Amino acid sequence: MTEFTGKVALVTGTSGIGLASARRLAQGGAAVLALGIDPQANANLDAVAQIEGLRMQARLTDVSQDDQVEAAVADCVQRFGRLDIIVNAAAVHPYGTVVSTDAATWARCLAVNVGSIYLTAHHGIPQMTAGGAIVNISSVQGHACQQNVAAYVTTKGAIHALTRAMALDHAEAKIRVNSVSPGSVRTPILSLAARTYGGEGVTEAEAFARFGAAHPLGRIGEPEEVADLVAYLASDRAAFITGSDFLIDGGLSAALGVR
Repeated sequence: MTEFTGKVALVTGTSGIGLASARRLAQGGAAVLALGIDPQANANLDAVAQIEGLRMQARLTDVSQDDQVEAAVADCVQRFGRLDIIVNAAAVHPYGTVVSTDAATWARCLAVNVGSIYLTAHHGIPQMTAGGAIVNISSVQGHACQQNVAAYVTTKGAIHALTRAMALDHAEAKIRVNSVSPGSVRTPILSLAARTYGGEGVTEAEAFARFGAAHPLGRIGEPEEVADLVAYLASDRAAFITGSDFLIDGGLSAALGVR
């Protein structure tokens, strides 16, 4: 796979879908700088890059902070000479209603899940002088949600709206912007869901099997499957696609009647 040779990508999130997307782009020949707040996840991404011989490196970054994202974008361009692709996969997933969610948790969720997309675009788009592609990771819960996730679903719906706005605002600059909305995918966030809703004595594998059974295809998704869709949308093969959201949810949204 060489479709991204000569391209440079900035990815937020260094575990789950972020790691898989960074790896997939690097396997396609891109130079990738991945931004993450978890030192252990960052070290794991760097280890994967070293083992597989990929041009991929993690940078310790709180993607909700303006100065840190600005510095990371500048570092990316200084290291690799350009910026062509941005993948926004960083997310937090608090549980709670608007009553039980405290103000700090609400603000942090919006700052990470939506604010980081604004920040990477705010600092990154001026560097995308040859055009490029931005892919924002949303969720099927931006279309239809469960109970007790008010802050999270608010951010995922906002990502859909922000994606459309960015696509229109930057089409003339040949920057395409799309979003991807996964169902249940094997990520640290789904592990949190297993601990929250799995029940006493239920293993993570058992919880994942139960989550998967809710999807018509009968299983949860893998990060690499989402990363393949991300890579397609970031590639020249998707040159006429912008302002759209793509569900990758094993048929869950169809079962729920989402259009």
